[in-house]
Amino acid sequence: MFTGLIESLGTVENLISEPHGLRLVIRSPIFQQSTEAGQSGGIGSKIAIGDSIAINGCCLTAVALNGDLVDFQAGEETLRKTNLGELKLGSKVNLERSLRVGDRMGGHFVTGHIDGQGKIRKIEQQGDWAYYYFDVPSHLISHLASKGSIAVDGISLTVVDVDASGFSVALIPHTLQATTLGTRTTGDSINLETDVLAKYVARQLESR
Repeated sequence: MFTGLIESLGTVENLISEPHGLRLVIRSPIFQQSTEAGQSGGIGSKIAIGDSIAINGCCLTAVALNGDLVDFQAGEETLRKTNLGELKLGSKVNLERSLRVGDRMGGHFVTGHIDGQGKIRKIEQQGDWAYYYFDVPSHLISHLASKGSIAVDGISLTVVDVDASGFSVALIPHTLQATTLGTRTTGDSINLETDVLAKYVARQLESR
């Protein structure tokens, strides 16, 4: 489980083709930091092989470590159904390590399982803030509600409005600076994970 609060941006240093998928080599300063005495979770905790890391909201497993470089393996389905398949050398990605028991819960419960991809329809700058409008797959519309939560490329956001084809969010300056959304443009693909509670409500309504 994750919170949708991004710890750091990472940089794609290498993309290695493998049978049935791709190995992603990602660099980030959080990968090299050692655990301080008594500290668990969050920035400063040491990465270990087998740890779960959300990369643009997609939960992947650390399979190799080398200083501030960590390797991850993404299968064909993951590459096809998320924007990880669009990554290039030098691409920036959002990183978050999984929750530990006792960690603070600042965003909302995020599983790291992507429900679908959307696209940025429009960006409106309003001073230091920005309003982003997204088009989403039709089957996800019923999972969205004004003031509800959604993870966009792993970032926990609050929905402002929902329309027939998507939704909008208001981004504060910190989010624009600390995540990949600040460099995104109209037409870019984004990973979407709707709120887990909304999924169960929608499923119950469908079954009736």
